[in-house]
Amino acid sequence: MLKPIATGEGSCHVVITGGAGFLGVRLARALLAQGKLSLAGAEPIDIGPITLVDRAAPPADLLADPRVIALTGDLNDLLASGRAGLDAHTDVVFHLAAAVSGECEADFDLGMRSNFGATLSLLEACRALKTQPVVVFASSLAVFGDAPGVPLPPVIEDTTLPTPQSSYGIQKFIGEQLMADFSRKGFIQGRSVRLMTVSVRPGKPNGAASSFLSGMLREPLAGIRAVCPVPADTPVALSSPERTIAGLLAAAQASAQAWGPHTALTLPALTTTPAEMAAALERVAGPEVAALIDWTPDAAIHNIVKTWPARINARRAAGLGLLPDTSFEDIVRAYIRENTDAVKSAIA
Repeated sequence: MLKPIATGEGSCHVVITGGAGFLGVRLARALLAQGKLSLAGAEPIDIGPITLVDRAAPPADLLADPRVIALTGDLNDLLASGRAGLDAHTDVVFHLAAAVSGECEADFDLGMRSNFGATLSLLEACRALKTQPVVVFASSLAVFGDAPGVPLPPVIEDTTLPTPQSSYGIQKFIGEQLMADFSRKGFIQGRSVRLMTVSVRPGKPNGAASSFLSGMLREPLAGIRAVCPVPADTPVALSSPERTIAGLLAAAQASAQAWGPHTALTLPALTTTPAEMAAALERVAGPEVAALIDWTPDAAIHNIVKTWPARINARRAAGLGLLPDTSFEDIVRAYIRENTDAVKSAIA
């Protein structure tokens, strides 16, 4: 039996692991702007405090908000010492912290510690609370892979069996299964959400194999050359930051009936190619900007990316009101509007 969520009185206590990262910061800002949360389908209650857990401190605007608490350090160490911000008042945990795909492929132990070990420790800490908090786990499209002898179907459906082909994808799929079992046992109210590659991400490149899908737009817009390491016609599944955050919030707010089974929810995606992305960049910013993309093959990255699915039929997500982006050109324009300091003034 799941606990009833408090309604009307009090406030919703939120913990975000990876809270100083790109999605964590954006999620925190969205929650603060929203002000209230209808947790697991209950009546809306005020949001606060929000505890951001990460190796780095969050931006100044979040630190200045009295509703925000920042905890810095390694997540495994913080969980082991009981200093990860979890207590009997914690209502919802967004677990975004993870080592990314390229890092996990290069360093197996790092991936197992950061993605498997930390997730298990976090779930055990939530179980120990005995309050059945809502836990939203950021999984990944990388749980699907084109395996030798087991090709992916042309379109990923809600019932498609995951066949991950990378350490990162396997670790994320393990996380989904842990979430499902901890939920089945009534320890938590778990919601696993399979995120698409998010583009365009601001900031610096990271170790993800998909990092170029932001870099090939972000760097040229800043007047810097960028590399696309895969063939121009490689199909990819993308989601804007806005639609990704909407998916995470929907997972936390959906009632148990609306959410459905414990299995992970695959978010909707915009299917495109690097060639189409470059064309959108040219339409928005001009041919001289698009010309800053170097089409330089990298077999290691291509061998990972080509195993990922590109076409998604996210019927379950649609039932929660979640729809894919309709135009990559709109995504580029949104990035320019939101990141004027990172864009050459002549473009902005």
